[in-house]
Amino acid sequence: MNTPNPAEIAESVSLALAEDVGSGDVTADLIAPETISRATVITREDAIICGIAWFDEVFRQVNPSIQITWHFQDGDPVKANDILCHIKGNARGMLTAERSALNFLQTLSGTATATRRYVDLIAHTSCRILDTRKTLPGLRNAQKYAVRCGGGVNHRIGLYDRVLVKENHIMAAGSITAAVAQARRLHPNIKVEVETEGLKELAEATAAKADIIMLDDYPMELLREAVKITAGRIPLEASGGVNLETVKTIAETGVDFISVGSITKHVRAVDLSMRFELQDFKA
Repeated sequence: MNTPNPAEIAESVSLALAEDVGSGDVTADLIAPETISRATVITREDAIICGIAWFDEVFRQVNPSIQITWHFQDGDPVKANDILCHIKGNARGMLTAERSALNFLQTLSGTATATRRYVDLIAHTSCRILDTRKTLPGLRNAQKYAVRCGGGVNHRIGLYDRVLVKENHIMAAGSITAAVAQARRLHPNIKVEVETEGLKELAEATAAKADIIMLDDYPMELLREAVKITAGRIPLEASGGVNLETVKTIAETGVDFISVGSITKHVRAVDLSMRFELQDFKA
Protein backbone atom coordinates (compact mmCIF):
# COMPACT_ATOMS: atom_id res chain seq x y z
CA MET A 1 0.00 0.00 0.00
CA ASN A 2 2.23 2.78 -1.31
CA THR A 3 1.77 6.37 -0.19
CA PRO A 4 1.45 9.13 -2.79
CA ASN A 5 4.68 10.43 -4.27
CA PRO A 6 6.93 12.07 -1.63
CA ALA A 7 7.23 15.14 -3.83
CA GLU A 8 3.44 15.45 -3.85
CA ILE A 9 3.31 15.11 -0.07
CA ALA A 10 5.97 17.79 0.28
CA GLU A 11 4.04 20.11 -2.02
CA SER A 12 0.79 19.63 -0.08
CA VAL A 13 2.59 20.34 3.18
CA SER A 14 4.29 23.43 1.77
CA LEU A 15 0.92 24.86 0.76
CA ALA A 16 -0.55 24.08 4.17
CA LEU A 17 2.32 25.75 5.99
CA ALA A 18 2.23 28.76 3.67
CA GLU A 19 -1.40 29.48 4.55
CA ASP A 20 -0.92 28.81 8.27
CA VAL A 21 2.53 30.23 9.07
CA GLY A 22 2.68 32.98 6.48
CA SER A 23 5.42 35.45 7.42
CA GLY A 24 6.10 33.68 10.72
CA ASP A 25 4.61 32.25 13.90
CA VAL A 26 4.40 35.33 16.09
CA THR A 27 3.12 33.39 19.09
CA ALA A 28 5.92 30.81 18.99
CA ASP A 29 8.32 33.76 19.11
CA LEU A 30 7.38 34.09 22.79
CA ILE A 31 9.39 30.91 23.50
CA ALA A 32 13.16 31.17 23.81
CA PRO A 33 14.72 29.81 20.59
CA GLU A 34 16.89 27.23 22.37
CA THR A 35 14.00 25.66 24.30
CA ILE A 36 13.62 21.90 23.91
CA SER A 37 10.35 20.14 24.69
CA ARG A 38 8.51 16.84 24.45
CA ALA A 39 4.97 16.03 23.41
CA THR A 40 2.69 13.09 22.75
CA VAL A 41 -0.15 12.73 20.25
CA ILE A 42 -3.13 10.80 21.58
CA THR A 43 -6.44 9.79 20.07
CA ARG A 44 -9.65 10.55 21.93
CA GLU A 45 -11.70 7.99 20.02
CA ASP A 46 -11.41 4.63 18.24
CA ALA A 47 -10.10 5.15 14.72
CA ILE A 48 -8.01 3.93 11.80
CA ILE A 49 -4.81 5.94 11.64
CA CYS A 50 -3.68 7.48 8.34
CA GLY A 51 -1.47 10.37 7.32
CA ILE A 52 1.81 9.70 9.11
CA ALA A 53 3.93 10.71 6.10
CA TRP A 54 2.15 14.08 5.91
CA PHE A 55 2.47 14.62 9.66
CA ASP A 56 6.20 13.88 9.58
CA GLU A 57 6.72 16.11 6.53
CA VAL A 58 5.18 19.09 8.33
CA PHE A 59 7.71 18.78 11.15
CA ARG A 60 10.53 18.15 8.71
CA GLN A 61 9.80 21.35 6.83
CA VAL A 62 9.40 23.40 10.01
CA ASN A 63 12.46 22.03 11.80
CA PRO A 64 14.18 18.85 10.57
CA SER A 65 15.91 18.27 13.92
CA ILE A 66 12.61 17.39 15.62
CA GLN A 67 12.40 13.66 16.41
CA ILE A 68 9.15 11.68 16.09
CA THR A 69 8.74 8.11 17.34
CA TRP A 70 5.58 6.34 16.11
CA HIS A 71 3.89 3.46 17.89
CA PHE A 72 1.41 2.71 15.08
CA GLN A 73 1.40 2.59 11.28
CA ASP A 74 -1.06 3.83 8.67
CA GLY A 75 -4.04 1.48 8.55
CA ASP A 76 -3.71 0.40 12.16
CA PRO A 77 -6.79 0.50 14.39
CA VAL A 78 -6.37 2.50 17.59
CA LYS A 79 -8.45 2.93 20.73
CA ALA A 80 -9.38 6.09 22.61
CA ASN A 81 -6.46 7.40 24.69
CA ASP A 82 -3.84 5.44 22.76
CA ILE A 83 -0.53 7.28 22.42
CA LEU A 84 0.21 7.50 18.71
CA CYS A 85 3.68 8.99 18.87
CA HIS A 86 6.24 10.82 20.98
CA ILE A 87 7.86 14.02 19.75
CA LYS A 88 11.00 15.73 21.00
CA GLY A 89 12.82 18.80 19.77
CA ASN A 90 12.81 22.53 19.37
CA ALA A 91 9.75 23.90 21.16
CA ARG A 92 9.16 26.73 18.70
CA GLY A 93 9.15 24.32 15.77
CA MET A 94 6.85 21.88 17.53
CA LEU A 95 4.34 24.61 18.30
CA THR A 96 4.45 25.97 14.75
CA ALA A 97 3.99 22.54 13.17
CA GLU A 98 1.27 21.31 15.53
CA ARG A 99 -1.93 22.44 13.80
CA SER A 100 -0.95 21.73 10.20
CA ALA A 101 0.39 18.30 11.13
CA LEU A 102 -2.74 17.41 13.07
CA ASN A 103 -4.98 18.67 10.26
CA PHE A 104 -3.47 16.14 7.85
CA LEU A 105 -3.50 13.30 10.37
CA GLN A 106 -7.05 13.97 11.58
CA THR A 107 -8.54 14.40 8.12
CA LEU A 108 -6.93 11.37 6.52
CA SER A 109 -7.65 9.25 9.59
CA GLY A 110 -11.26 10.39 9.31
CA THR A 111 -11.44 9.12 5.73
CA ALA A 112 -9.79 5.80 6.64
CA THR A 113 -12.07 5.36 9.65
CA ALA A 114 -15.25 6.07 7.67
CA THR A 115 -14.14 3.62 5.00
CA ARG A 116 -13.45 0.88 7.53
CA ARG A 117 -16.99 1.22 8.95
CA TYR A 118 -18.43 0.39 5.53
CA VAL A 119 -15.88 -2.35 4.86
CA ASP A 120 -16.64 -4.07 8.16
CA LEU A 121 -20.39 -4.10 7.45
CA ILE A 122 -19.94 -6.07 4.22
CA ALA A 123 -16.99 -8.24 5.26
CA HIS A 124 -19.15 -11.37 5.03
CA THR A 125 -19.62 -10.79 1.27
CA SER A 126 -17.22 -10.60 -1.67
CA CYS A 127 -18.29 -7.02 -2.40
CA ARG A 128 -15.76 -4.19 -2.14
CA ILE A 129 -16.17 -0.53 -1.17
CA LEU A 130 -15.13 2.00 -3.81
CA ASP A 131 -14.38 5.69 -3.40
CA THR A 132 -15.32 8.45 -5.88
CA ARG A 133 -13.91 11.74 -7.19
CA LYS A 134 -15.82 13.61 -4.47
CA THR A 135 -12.63 14.48 -2.61
CA LEU A 136 -11.26 17.56 -0.88
CA PRO A 137 -9.56 19.87 -3.43
CA GLY A 138 -5.82 19.27 -3.50
CA LEU A 139 -6.04 16.08 -1.42
CA ARG A 140 -7.29 13.62 -4.06
CA ASN A 141 -4.39 11.19 -3.89
CA ALA A 142 -4.06 11.57 -0.13
CA GLN A 143 -7.70 10.66 0.44
CA LYS A 144 -7.51 7.83 -2.08
CA TYR A 145 -4.60 6.47 -0.03
CA ALA A 146 -6.67 6.85 3.15
CA VAL A 147 -9.45 4.81 1.55
CA ARG A 148 -6.96 2.01 0.92
CA CYS A 149 -5.80 2.23 4.53
CA GLY A 150 -9.43 1.75 5.56
CA GLY A 151 -9.76 -1.38 3.44
CA GLY A 152 -11.52 0.18 0.46
CA VAL A 153 -10.63 0.15 -3.23
CA ASN A 154 -9.88 3.13 -5.42
CA HIS A 155 -12.19 3.94 -8.34
CA ARG A 156 -10.70 6.08 -11.10
CA ILE A 157 -8.23 8.66 -9.80
CA GLY A 158 -9.35 11.38 -12.18
CA LEU A 159 -10.88 12.02 -15.58
CA TYR A 160 -7.84 10.57 -17.32
CA ASP A 161 -7.57 6.96 -16.17
CA ARG A 162 -11.03 5.51 -16.89
CA VAL A 163 -13.88 6.28 -19.27
CA LEU A 164 -17.10 6.65 -17.29
CA VAL A 165 -20.08 7.08 -19.60
CA LYS A 166 -22.92 8.82 -17.79
CA GLU A 167 -26.36 10.09 -18.82
CA ASN A 168 -25.15 13.30 -20.46
CA HIS A 169 -22.42 11.46 -22.38
CA ILE A 170 -24.99 8.98 -23.64
CA MET A 171 -27.30 11.77 -24.80
CA ALA A 172 -24.47 13.58 -26.58
CA ALA A 173 -23.15 10.41 -28.25
CA GLY A 174 -26.60 9.16 -29.23
CA SER A 175 -26.59 5.86 -27.36
CA ILE A 176 -24.64 3.67 -24.97
CA THR A 177 -23.49 1.57 -27.90
CA ALA A 178 -22.15 4.59 -29.77
CA ALA A 179 -20.46 6.01 -26.66
CA VAL A 180 -18.66 2.75 -25.86
CA ALA A 181 -17.58 2.28 -29.48
CA GLN A 182 -16.14 5.78 -29.60
CA ALA A 183 -14.34 5.23 -26.30
CA ARG A 184 -12.74 2.07 -27.69
CA ARG A 185 -11.54 3.96 -30.76
CA LEU A 186 -10.14 6.93 -28.86
CA HIS A 187 -8.78 5.18 -25.78
CA PRO A 188 -8.23 1.49 -26.58
CA ASN A 189 -6.12 0.82 -23.49
CA ILE A 190 -8.45 2.38 -20.91
CA LYS A 191 -11.32 0.60 -19.19
CA VAL A 192 -14.82 1.73 -20.08
CA GLU A 193 -17.54 1.91 -17.43
CA VAL A 194 -21.16 2.71 -18.23
CA GLU A 195 -23.68 4.16 -15.81
CA THR A 196 -27.15 2.65 -16.26
CA GLU A 197 -30.52 3.54 -14.77
CA GLY A 198 -32.53 0.42 -15.57
CA LEU A 199 -32.50 -3.03 -17.08
CA LYS A 200 -32.88 -1.78 -20.66
CA GLU A 201 -29.69 0.27 -20.37
CA LEU A 202 -28.04 -2.63 -18.55
CA ALA A 203 -28.79 -4.89 -21.53
CA GLU A 204 -27.35 -2.34 -23.98
CA ALA A 205 -24.21 -1.81 -21.89
CA THR A 206 -23.74 -5.57 -21.66
CA ALA A 207 -24.15 -5.99 -25.42
CA ALA A 208 -21.69 -3.14 -26.00
CA LYS A 209 -19.18 -5.07 -23.87
CA ALA A 210 -18.51 -2.40 -21.29
CA ASP A 211 -15.77 -3.39 -18.85
CA ILE A 212 -17.81 -2.36 -15.79
CA ILE A 213 -21.47 -1.43 -15.40
CA MET A 214 -22.71 1.01 -12.78
CA LEU A 215 -26.20 0.42 -11.42
CA ASP A 216 -27.31 3.90 -10.40
CA ASP A 217 -30.10 4.15 -7.83
CA TYR A 218 -31.47 0.70 -8.61
CA PRO A 219 -34.08 -0.62 -6.14
CA MET A 220 -32.97 -3.77 -4.32
CA GLU A 221 -35.08 -6.07 -6.48
CA LEU A 222 -33.52 -4.65 -9.65
CA LEU A 223 -30.02 -5.02 -8.20
CA ARG A 224 -30.72 -8.70 -7.63
CA GLU A 225 -32.15 -9.03 -11.14
CA ALA A 226 -29.11 -7.31 -12.66
CA VAL A 227 -26.79 -9.71 -10.86
CA LYS A 228 -28.85 -12.63 -12.14
CA ILE A 229 -28.89 -11.33 -15.72
CA THR A 230 -25.16 -10.63 -15.98
CA ALA A 231 -24.24 -13.83 -14.09
CA GLY A 232 -20.73 -12.66 -13.26
CA ARG A 233 -19.79 -11.83 -16.85
CA ILE A 234 -19.31 -8.11 -16.14
CA PRO A 235 -18.39 -6.49 -12.81
CA LEU A 236 -21.30 -4.52 -11.35
CA GLU A 237 -21.00 -1.36 -9.26
CA ALA A 238 -23.95 -0.19 -7.17
CA SER A 239 -24.21 3.54 -6.64
CA GLY A 240 -26.67 5.94 -5.05
CA GLY A 241 -28.60 5.73 -1.79
CA VAL A 242 -25.67 4.12 0.01
CA ASN A 243 -25.25 4.70 3.74
CA LEU A 244 -24.36 2.67 6.80
CA GLU A 245 -27.95 1.45 7.08
CA THR A 246 -28.27 0.25 3.47
CA VAL A 247 -24.78 -0.94 2.50
CA LYS A 248 -25.13 -4.45 3.96
CA THR A 249 -28.35 -5.17 2.08
CA ILE A 250 -26.90 -3.79 -1.14
CA ALA A 251 -23.80 -5.95 -0.83
CA GLU A 252 -25.91 -9.04 -0.22
CA THR A 253 -27.57 -8.64 -3.63
CA GLY A 254 -24.35 -9.96 -5.14
CA VAL A 255 -22.93 -6.79 -6.74
CA ASP A 256 -19.15 -6.62 -6.99
CA PHE A 257 -18.61 -3.05 -5.84
CA ILE A 258 -20.43 -0.30 -3.97
CA SER A 259 -19.26 3.28 -4.48
CA VAL A 260 -19.61 5.62 -1.51
CA GLY A 261 -19.02 9.33 -2.02
CA SER A 262 -19.46 10.22 1.64
CA ILE A 263 -16.24 8.56 2.81
CA THR A 264 -14.22 11.31 1.14
CA LYS A 265 -16.81 14.08 0.84
CA HIS A 266 -18.42 14.16 4.29
CA VAL A 267 -15.22 13.96 6.27
CA ARG A 268 -15.37 14.15 10.05
CA ALA A 269 -11.87 14.59 11.39
CA VAL A 270 -10.78 12.10 14.03
CA ASP A 271 -10.37 13.71 17.45
CA LEU A 272 -6.63 13.81 18.16
CA SER A 273 -4.68 15.89 20.63
CA MET A 274 -1.04 16.89 20.99
CA ARG A 275 -0.06 17.20 24.63
CA PHE A 276 3.08 19.09 25.53
CA GLU A 277 5.04 18.33 28.67
CA LEU A 278 5.19 21.87 29.98
CA GLN A 279 7.87 21.11 32.53
CA ASP A 280 10.34 20.60 29.69
CA PHE A 281 10.10 24.22 28.56
CA LYS A 282 13.39 25.85 29.62
CA ALA A 283 14.29 29.38 28.70
